[in-house]
Amino acid sequence: MDELTLDEALEELSTAEDFLEYFGIEYEPSVVQVNRLHILQRFHDYLAKAGTQSAVEAARRVVYATLLQQAYQDFVKSDALTEKVFKVFHMHEPQVKFVPLSSITVNKAGV
Repeated sequence: MDELTLDEALEELSTAEDFLEYFGIEYEPSVVQVNRLHILQRFHDYLAKAGTQSAVEAARRVVYATLLQQAYQDFVKSDALTEKVFKVFHMHEPQVKFVPLSSITVNKAGV
């Protein structure tokens, strides 16, 4: 993938391991195996916050590698439940709504 541009290479990557290897980040397979989707989502979130729009590919490559390293380290030091990357971890208990019996009506077909 060395002959590809950064954007082209990123399109070819599909797993957390692919991303980590592409950017030359050493990783513990057991950490990635348990947290691969969380790491990639956190990396995506970091990219969105960073607003990496630099036209200089070398600069973008450094920023991406740094952010991916940071995303990986988040899960080396913590776990998915603590980090709460996905929306499902932020959802509250189901809300109970009260519907008074007097507000329930019956529609009779043909009337």
